[in-house]
Amino acid sequence: MSTMDTLVAVLDRHPRLAIAVSGGVDSMTLAHVAARHSRTQPTMYHAASPAVPASARQRVESHAAAHGWRLVIVDAAELADPRYRANPIDRCYFCKTNLYGRVAAATADTIASGTNVDDLSDFRPGLRAASERGVVHPFVDAGIGKAGVYAIAAALGLADLERLPAQPCLSSRVETGIAIDAADLAFIDAVESRLAQSIGREATLRCRLTHAGVVIELAAANDPKCEAAARDVGREACRAAGRAFAGVRPYTRGAAFLHRHG
Repeated sequence: MSTMDTLVAVLDRHPRLAIAVSGGVDSMTLAHVAARHSRTQPTMYHAASPAVPASARQRVESHAAAHGWRLVIVDAAELADPRYRANPIDRCYFCKTNLYGRVAAATADTIASGTNVDDLSDFRPGLRAASERGVVHPFVDAGIGKAGVYAIAAALGLADLERLPAQPCLSSRVETGIAIDAADLAFIDAVESRLAQSIGREATLRCRLTHAGVVIELAAANDPKCEAAARDVGREACRAAGRAFAGVRPYTRGAAFLHRHG
């Protein structure tokens, strides 16, 4: 049985699914497989939130329109939760608690996420919220990791997704202990959009808000041209916003999590 066949068999266990689509490659690919190849009847749920990049919302709406998805936009309202705004080490737990709670209030369908096998070895407090809500993880049940997700996206001809770097929520750029603020999230989104225009939309990059100031992270930080472009964008943005610029460094996944604040 192929990887795709295994995933479809997992999806077919559920007559109806509420698929939480963030706009990233995992949940978007899952939505496409469910809509095109599975017997399940999926409805896609996308959270409207300052923590969601504008490009992700646009991607979800574009795919939904092009492929005839049933799409429901919900207000995750996580910024109304003081536990989330305080930005503790387990902030993701409160984010997902609010998100899955809103989806569950809108439907009795089983909620599905785009979590894949590789995510299980990462620090993911949101998985505890998923467990509490009975959320299913079809990629995990099918034994599919990130490489497998990209392979499925390519097989489906989803060119924009198969080249899309990982894109967690904007709050993941804010170091633990710095309060989450909508204006800060808008600043991060704007800087990352400018960086993508300068360096390339397929590049892995982050605008981090740290206790030392704004830091730009690049997977290609050893490329002098990319580093110079990132430094120029970072300095200009910080100068215009009255923020301290703390330089450019290599990208590190999960760098904003500071366990000493937990």
